[in-house]
Amino acid sequence: MRAYTFASDSLDNPDLAVVGMAVRLPGAQAASDYWQNLRGGAESIRRLSHDELIAAGEDPALLHDPNYVPVAAVLDRLELFDAPFFGFSKREASVLDPQHRHFLEVCFEALESAGVVPRTFPGAIGVFGVLSKAPEKT
Repeated sequence: MRAYTFASDSLDNPDLAVVGMAVRLPGAQAASDYWQNLRGGAESIRRLSHDELIAAGEDPALLHDPNYVPVAAVLDRLELFDAPFFGFSKREASVLDPQHRHFLEVCFEALESAGVVPRTFPGAIGVFGVLSKAPEKT
């Protein structure tokens, strides 16, 4: 594990250390998987079947458009969210945006990577996250 520090004029305490990292990306459940995929040239975008597209709510007429490309960068295991662990009832979790649930899990994994137990940590903890937005349908 390597810690990085940098100064920030916008904080009361200018010293900041990045001590943990976590990612979940299509085809990679961890940063090490991601780097292995990059080195090996693995393709993480996959072709979706007609049945998968229909089940996802795609317009059946669109599937016959010759310009339609039935591929996606799929995130696995989104259905495995542990609602009680994060303080949600199953009902509350069912109406949360799946990206929000995913983000909570990855934040927790970043804290684990850093060896931090939030309930017993004496100082402030911040998590920097980057979420990408899917292109709008036109």
